[in-house]
Amino acid sequence: MSGTNEKQEQARTILAVAPNGSRRGKADHPAIPLTRDEILREAAEWRDAGASVLHLHVRDRDGRHSLDADAYAELFDKLRPIVGPEMVLQMTTESGGIFGREAQIEALKAVRPEAVSLALREIAPEECDAAEFAALLGWMRKERIAPQIILYDRADLNRLLAWARQGDVDASALSVLFVLGRYSADQRSNPVDLLGFLGVETLPFRDWMVCAFGPNEGRCAALAALLGGHVRAGFENNFYLASGEVAQSNAELIGATAAMLKALHVNLAAPADARALWRIG
Repeated sequence: MSGTNEKQEQARTILAVAPNGSRRGKADHPAIPLTRDEILREAAEWRDAGASVLHLHVRDRDGRHSLDADAYAELFDKLRPIVGPEMVLQMTTESGGIFGREAQIEALKAVRPEAVSLALREIAPEECDAAEFAALLGWMRKERIAPQIILYDRADLNRLLAWARQGDVDASALSVLFVLGRYSADQRSNPVDLLGFLGVETLPFRDWMVCAFGPNEGRCAALAALLGGHVRAGFENNFYLASGEVAQSNAELIGATAAMLKALHVNLAAPADARALWRIG
């Protein structure tokens, strides 16, 4: 059950790293990279550990979630020579409980990244938002920005599927991210959570990816990859290795996830593969 129209182009599985997120801080893990310099110092290690996509959040001077366009632009410019020309750099527009959709869209249009993640319920929360959402997707297509639509539950998925059936959205041009569980204290996702998104129908999206919370992140990743999906892992959602030990760094966590997937005979995407799948460049 691959859920794609393109058979995932050479059956390569993307492993994306989400190193920090919008909520966690040094009190949660002393090695979580929050500043520009911390991200720059570690980024090549994440790539070398197996990640082909880098999902990025920026913080302000006080360590709070930010959508500052200049901060994103500067980070992307400095990252490119470090990670090389092919690793995909993905901006987030997620609200983090701070920003409304107008601010999110404004930041996206100011940065014009090569890839971006957008939560459907934040950018287009109502049934009547279909036309405005389609217009935003059209703008991104013209700007050659690869969108990934974040879906938190079956209701989000059903709304996007309905818009696709109505012809408002070209689902075959979209990547979607299934979030297994929600941001909450001691959140623990389970592989069975994925079944809420995968029904008997064949999903019409170009590709789908999973992120999960807590020590079952690896198990959720394994199931997603075996079913034809892609995987996002990292300190944004989880600090634990499959053994139950706390990972010392994002690189250790990504390396362990990559090794687990390879042991399951999953072919990991190189950065160039991820770029080709998402039609970047």
